[in-house]
Amino acid sequence: MFLIGQYDSPFVRRTAIALKLYGLPFEHRPWSTFGDADKIAPYNPLLRVPVLVLDDGEALIDSAAILDHLDEAVGPERAMLARSGPLRRRQLRTIALATGLGDKAVSLIYERVLRKDRLALWVARCEMQISGVLAMLEAERAAVSTDYWYGQQIGHADIAVACVLRFTSEAHPHLFEAARFPALAAHAARCEALPPFEEVVQPLAPPSGV
Repeated sequence: MFLIGQYDSPFVRRTAIALKLYGLPFEHRPWSTFGDADKIAPYNPLLRVPVLVLDDGEALIDSAAILDHLDEAVGPERAMLARSGPLRRRQLRTIALATGLGDKAVSLIYERVLRKDRLALWVARCEMQISGVLAMLEAERAAVSTDYWYGQQIGHADIAVACVLRFTSEAHPHLFEAARFPALAAHAARCEALPPFEEVVQPLAPPSGV
């Protein structure tokens, strides 16, 4: 199977890191949503990444759907998301906050680069949303004493938060400063020190690589 998308995208990166943590072999095709649109379109006409193309040719789109498939493939004992119940709901909530933050951070990149006349009110709203999510995640992470968000084992919530924090710190450093969010900064550092995170990394590129 092969994974489409560049690793400067927090969504592609979280998918690739999960694949490596699960020990699932894959080929990486670092196609850009702008420069390689013609290559991506047959697999996803929305021209969004990540896309995971399975060995039988089926193309899975959207990181959440891809990770759901991977969890099913490795089985409930190894899955990095609880199978059901309150724990699963809490984990999904953290993931939703992180990926929502990532969506806003990516949108601000496009707004800054692709539009000559930015809508100040819209930019301010996005920045307010990002700051609000960071504050909420900071408070929640500070209240946790375990190595990872939901225990001693890394999960999808940890990966999503760490990937989004790296992207935000590179794309919008004024919005994520370690001194303002020490618990999140420590969480990101712990994750980024793991081999899969060190292997799956790419400096932020212009919008063609997001």
